[in-house]
Amino acid sequence: MSTPLPNIRHLSVTELEAYFQSIGDKKFRVKQVHEWLWQKHAHSFDEMSNLGKELRARLAADFTLPALQVDTTQHSDDGTIKSRFTTFDGHKIEGVLIPTEERKTACVSSQIGCSLSCKFCATGYMDRKRNLTYDEIYDQVVLINKQSELSFDKKLTNIVFMGMGEPLMNYTNVLKAIERISAEDGLFMSPKRITVSTAGVAKQIRMLGDDKVRFKLALSLHAPTDAKRNEIMPINETNNIKVLIEALNYFYKQTGNEITLEYILFKNLNDSDKDAEDLTRIFRQIPADLINIIEYNPIDAFRYTRPDDEGIRHFMGILEHNRVNARLRRSRGKDIDAACGQLANKNR
Repeated sequence: MSTPLPNIRHLSVTELEAYFQSIGDKKFRVKQVHEWLWQKHAHSFDEMSNLGKELRARLAADFTLPALQVDTTQHSDDGTIKSRFTTFDGHKIEGVLIPTEERKTACVSSQIGCSLSCKFCATGYMDRKRNLTYDEIYDQVVLINKQSELSFDKKLTNIVFMGMGEPLMNYTNVLKAIERISAEDGLFMSPKRITVSTAGVAKQIRMLGDDKVRFKLALSLHAPTDAKRNEIMPINETNNIKVLIEALNYFYKQTGNEITLEYILFKNLNDSDKDAEDLTRIFRQIPADLINIIEYNPIDAFRYTRPDDEGIRHFMGILEHNRVNARLRRSRGKDIDAACGQLANKNR
């Protein structure tokens, strides 16, 4: 059986230099090819127009250049754009462009499916097929940025890893993707404009601290006690709230980076006065800047519903009285299943 050709985007600059030396070509080819791969976003060797025809044919014979392709695009009434992408091996993932006056945010996926089985999240009911590679994550950002430029005449301002999958269960590829996104010879976006959201993998949160990452971190908390969190997020059974508080404090001590708590409100589950008081106590134990209170976006498999507007206002009022910095995050793209928790390739 023949050995699969290597993905050229997985070669380091040093490895590219060694390759061109081995075929007797000039060293400046490395810079040309690197620019095509990471700055000009070529999706085939034929697009590399400043390379000779023979060299392009040689590259195509020696390497692959797999790239995400846009499969379908849906436009919401509120301006949100959801895209379904096809990977080189035929899998589908989804990404979202969320536009506001001030920001153009890409919500990107890190895995094909998810293994954490959070009860309120549509992706949690899918099998995890595999991790996305760092170049596939990079491609999502590139393609969503193109949509932003075409639809709004503005580049992306922010990236959130809040799409399909648990980013910290794909640790190496997520960090490598962010490195390429923020690199001067990549997209050159500030890491401070990137937020990685986790359901709570304490060991990897500590690793982020040890690796001195520069991006922001968001914890999907969604319940203020272990009993309630166990009910909706099975990961809490091995990563309980106390352990997560310790991990977040370690992360902040090592990096000083901004931390946000995410909290979806579910009627008669986590929206009582006591829940608000318990949430306040957690907030005071973590160097978090903000709690995002999120409107629940219903999915068929989950029995809980969203509180009414008065219930949400009452919950927010308790947090405000307790001097908790909380903000209500309104859902975007609900009409096209693009809102928080709804990504699941529903139209697959």
